[in-house]
Amino acid sequence: MNAPTHHGQRTAHLNTAGTGRMPDAVHAVLAHCTDLDDRYGPAALRGSPDDGTHPHPRLHARLAALLGARLGRTVLTTGAAQAFEAFARTTVLGPRDRIWTTPHEGVANLTALHALRERTRCRLEVVPLRPDGDLDLDWMRTHLDEDVALVSAVHLSAACGTVNPVEDIGRLLAPHRARYALDASHSVGLLPLDAARIGCQLLTADGWRFLRGPQDIGFAHLAPDPRAAPHDAPPDGLPDGLSGGLAEGAVQAPAPAAVAALAAALDHHAAAARLPHEDLLPLLRAAVRDTPGMELLAAGPRQAGVLAFRHAEIPTAAIRRGLARRGVVLAKTVAHEHPLHPAGRITAPALRACVHYDNTAQDIDRLRRALAEVLREERATAAVPARAALAAAGPAAGPAAAVGSGPQPFPYRTARPARRRGHLTLHRAN
Repeated sequence: MNAPTHHGQRTAHLNTAGTGRMPDAVHAVLAHCTDLDDRYGPAALRGSPDDGTHPHPRLHARLAALLGARLGRTVLTTGAAQAFEAFARTTVLGPRDRIWTTPHEGVANLTALHALRERTRCRLEVVPLRPDGDLDLDWMRTHLDEDVALVSAVHLSAACGTVNPVEDIGRLLAPHRARYALDASHSVGLLPLDAARIGCQLLTADGWRFLRGPQDIGFAHLAPDPRAAPHDAPPDGLPDGLSGGLAEGAVQAPAPAAVAALAAALDHHAAAARLPHEDLLPLLRAAVRDTPGMELLAAGPRQAGVLAFRHAEIPTAAIRRGLARRGVVLAKTVAHEHPLHPAGRITAPALRACVHYDNTAQDIDRLRRALAEVLREERATAAVPARAALAAAGPAAGPAAAVGSGPQPFPYRTARPARRRGHLTLHRAN
């Protein structure tokens, strides 16, 4: 859907990694199908495949093409987190088995892995990062053995936009027992995906981020189990020993209106992806880097679409509110969303801006100007109580304390004591 205007200007929507802005055509399909559902019930959306309200066959064909996957190996869910939780809930492991996750893992998947560990008494380990922020593949090569039963990785880190070497991980794991699960929630629709080249057995994604579909719909790709005997495979390829918990009917299905809208979003994305687009991330990075006091969060050797940053003095919430008043929309990230990521060890929240093909260079310019205005406004507001305190101190403060005699104290607190988090207990690799 087109963004609302701010004083006659198009809103600069820089939060596609949180919620994408639905194109008008997609929103129209969602509204039409929701109206049919409200008036006549779900049966109205279960007509023949040719009436436009039953997009399942077409949708699964488009998903297979988007993911580089075999037809018949995709499942619709209400989101990537639900798909991964269902997979983890039905995974069978033993006390000698080990699971690897990474510092980029989101809290929803970490919670599912923690539950799997508690149920099976296996070990849950964290693959370390190299000094440059990339995953340490050398560490993985050194420590990989047949006790590693599952590796859960993230394609694009929602914390700061790091693109992980997912194909390298797949090649490393291919000769071994370990299953490979990949979270592509923040990369599908932004980066090219080829599940066959990646070599993962499970790929999960959301439909409402860079694909710009409706809320509460996602999907999973399930590769055939290479260890299953040919006669054990069902005719349609689902379910098998790997994917039994993710067969359609075993997970909550998305609303029929959301399914139709996602099919429209995939059509729109396929058409838009064929057009030339400028990579706006360098412009976004320059706009933030050139703003005094802003700190960019390190994102490793390769980054795409997402940039995280914070100010040395001014609280993130105040900056975000000020930007919203000026028609610039971005997200605030907090430590508990990515508790293993280095950025999460600093308790101060960060801002996250995202760029996609529906953004323009004018959006980045809006952000640059709005950031400068917000910082001036916040500094001016902060100076008022500081001057009042100095005036109340009177002559006892001495001539050196007079207003204008030097740099004024900034009353914001940015450092808070770190809290222990008891909901996850992992074995962090040295």
